Amino acid sequence: QVQLVESGGGLVQAGGSLRLSCAAPMTISISSMGWYRQLPGKRRELVATVTRGGITNYADSVKGRFTISRDNAKNTVYLQMDSLKPEDTADYVCNADTPWTTYWGQGTQVTVSS
Repeated sequence: QVQLVESGGGLVQAGGSLRLSCAAPMTISISSMGWYRQLPGKRRELVATVTRGGITNYADSVKGRFTISRDNAKNTVYLQMDSLKPEDTADYVCNADTPWTTYWGQGTQVTVSS
């Protein structure tokens, strides 16, 4: 059973920052890693992705505020979130794509108060 271990969520005031991390086992070969977010009853939406070679992709709503990065030696992806807004409040879930399947984490809650 492959498990992605997420950390870094929490409660922060609007304008503040949080850094999320997600570690995958070193036994799997990962191509792309990313972060998605979800509110209860709503579809999961893309936040940002990064390829093994460092090519990034961001949702328009987070461009200029969030930065995704990756440490291939640790199979870990990070999401630096700055200038947080109340509308960023959600459950943030990381994923890892391999040639055979996609793995998902359990999620970490981010709450931004106004």
